[in-house]
Amino acid sequence: MSKVDRRIRKSQEAIKMAVIELMIEKNFDQITVQDISDRADVSRRTIYLHYMDKFDLLDKLIEEHIDEMRELCNSTDDDADYMDMGLIWFEYFESHSLFFSALLASKGSPFFRNRFLEFFLQELKKKENDTPEGSNQELTDGEDVDFQFLGAAIVGVVEWWFKNGKPHPPSYMAARLGVLLERNLEAVFPPA
Repeated sequence: MSKVDRRIRKSQEAIKMAVIELMIEKNFDQITVQDISDRADVSRRTIYLHYMDKFDLLDKLIEEHIDEMRELCNSTDDDADYMDMGLIWFEYFESHSLFFSALLASKGSPFFRNRFLEFFLQELKKKENDTPEGSNQELTDGEDVDFQFLGAAIVGVVEWWFKNGKPHPPSYMAARLGVLLERNLEAVFPPA
């Protein structure tokens, strides 16, 4: 992996922070590349050197966070329960509060919500199916509906947490979410 020049990295970070700050203030559709340029204190040309447009910038920013979350999940022990996973998730959300607040609690992007949901669906299916990689076990229609329900519930809980100013610490949220997921998944996938 090639090392990114410090100036390039600094410009990219300023651009990312600018778009996040702007999304807290107004709808993404109202944000212009000029707004981002002004806030980041870089030229429009600099933005276009790194991103095709503001949508590409948002997509790369979302992908960066989803990839980081996926890496965190993949680095956990295979026997980690939902409370452990929830703690990892909520600690990540808290350490990247500005980003998640911008995309969930304020005038965020429906595109992000869909990507966020897809991430949780993949994690739930991966954890519950415990099928070897490469095998393509299909879910029944009922299981698919159950996972949709649980994934949407997780996203809803995270949205609620941010919209209410994170009223509970990550450990509390992880414990509650863990209990709810275990209870619901045991109903769908009874222990052998």
